[in-house]
Amino acid sequence: MRLASISVDLDSLPHYCRIHGLPESLLDARARSLVHAVAVPRFRELLDTLGAPGTFFAIGEDLDADAVASAGMRAAHEAGIEVASHSHAHDYALTRRGPAAILEDLRRADAAILAATGARPEGFRAPGYTLNADLYAATVELGYRYGSSAFPAAPYYAAKAAVMGALSLLGRPSRSVLDTPGVLLAPRTPYRPDPARPYRRGSGPVLELPMAVTPALRFPFIGTFATTLPLRTLRGAWRAFRRDAFFNFELHGVDVLDATDGIPDVLVRQQRDLRVSASQKLERLREIFGWLKSECDVVTLRDAAGRLSATL
Repeated sequence: MRLASISVDLDSLPHYCRIHGLPESLLDARARSLVHAVAVPRFRELLDTLGAPGTFFAIGEDLDADAVASAGMRAAHEAGIEVASHSHAHDYALTRRGPAAILEDLRRADAAILAATGARPEGFRAPGYTLNADLYAATVELGYRYGSSAFPAAPYYAAKAAVMGALSLLGRPSRSVLDTPGVLLAPRTPYRPDPARPYRRGSGPVLELPMAVTPALRFPFIGTFATTLPLRTLRGAWRAFRRDAFFNFELHGVDVLDATDGIPDVLVRQQRDLRVSASQKLERLREIFGWLKSECDVVTLRDAAGRLSATL
């Protein structure tokens, strides 16, 4: 059977405020902790029900600051869920910080995950999916088995550029960063990057596992779209992946949250998927996870990298 992986980026709500140019002060302590206190248990229950392993991408500073987050990642690790690195500060401009600062951020994330789980992470996903030579070099130096940052999705790139431009005109600039257009030409299937140009194939030691995008149109198959688009559209997109040896389904913590969980209205208005009920989104994810279980061998990203590395 072909391989599939389910991963969840545990971006807490302050990061969404930064994307939308909103003050983080609008979040109370409970809202700041919602992803770890509410979304993580929901994802764990969903994965347990389907008997599917998963990968959680944790942010180091959240584990350092939030005892609930740290305890939740330890419990997830002990239950067989892979806990990988999503950087320490989740700085969207991480690739612009220079080699020393990048390496220090990743080292701090490793230390936070090790302290929380007792195990050092073997995988990395960049904030905002933005990768460059300096960041790739840091993953090599730290000995990661794989990275999962490339997101060569043309519709996503165009939408992100439009939103960032609109927010700037409104005087509410986003702290997100628009990646180089070269990402749109990156391979959509697992590959070994060129260390100097990691969106191109080469012989780098850290395997890259891109997020799922369809052939030709490169339409993204990620949680935000999977939980909000018509089911018929999703089925058509899923069929487009049938020839791929690996399917990398990426989600975020907010994909199982909604407005009734205590998220400020102003953020709900900006993040359209939060207007869909959590129960509806969970039901949709159960169905999609069922597709994966019926047609694929569902493994953690770490295990997928181990199996794929011998062929790449």
